[in-house]
Amino acid sequence: MVSTGTVSIHPEHVAATRKPLYWWLFTSRRWTDPLPINVYVIEHDEGLVLFDTGQDRASVTDPGYFPGGVSGVVYDRLARFDIGAADTLTAQLAAIGYDIADVRVAVLSHLHQDHIGGLPELAGAEIVISGEERRTLDGPLPEPRGLLRDHIDLPGLRWRHVDPGPVHDPQIAPFTTGHDLFGDGALILLSTPGHTPGSMSLLVRAPGQPPLLMVGDLTYDAHLLEEGHVPGVGNKRQLTETTKMINQLRERNPGLVILPAHDPGAASRLAPVTRALAEGRETAA
Repeated sequence: MVSTGTVSIHPEHVAATRKPLYWWLFTSRRWTDPLPINVYVIEHDEGLVLFDTGQDRASVTDPGYFPGGVSGVVYDRLARFDIGAADTLTAQLAAIGYDIADVRVAVLSHLHQDHIGGLPELAGAEIVISGEERRTLDGPLPEPRGLLRDHIDLPGLRWRHVDPGPVHDPQIAPFTTGHDLFGDGALILLSTPGHTPGSMSLLVRAPGQPPLLMVGDLTYDAHLLEEGHVPGVGNKRQLTETTKMINQLRERNPGLVILPAHDPGAASRLAPVTRALAEGRETAA
């Protein structure tokens, strides 16, 4: 896991309240402590895979990065970013020994700004999103819906849109559909709508290790998800239903490690798995 800087959001964003979204967005004076902007890095026999790509440093250095007018005010109230020169996706990957040119596939949980920020650096990779998420980008008024089209539809990118199909795997119940990224059962994309209509999560399975579930912005805190709480941004009915399904999946797989995009606890939950994998490689060598 690497983090492309940090973000602070309102507490009502993290956990839904009875306040309407635009009420708390414009009246809340409280901000969370800085939260990581996580990118998950997966070594696979087919090549290096990323889940999400983080936030673009240009968003804090380029005054024209965000739209103007009312939309610009909304973006300003939604989040506060801190992204240093060493927080770019290229620099963060290099810090853990990877060349960004080696990234074969980058899966996007959804198309919000803090998940698509690395796209300008990924001209050599295949970019995977759900077909449903792509269709939302083609809808009217994308910017007010959190989709910065000018930073998504970039020249030279290779896109692949996937739609879940039937998956006959009792270990992923209650999910009955998904997309096997490489056809070997190691990386399974699951439809987890709610934060956006086309949000996806990635189930990662390695022999002898607990399964990992990277959930994007379905939750900002794995403990809140386990308790059934949902965030304050998105379709509450869909968020509630998807959260129930994830918790059923967790009950079926007691060791399942939940890895949200902005959960400060994600690094400590992931550390034992990555340490065990590294020890296994050393033993094999």
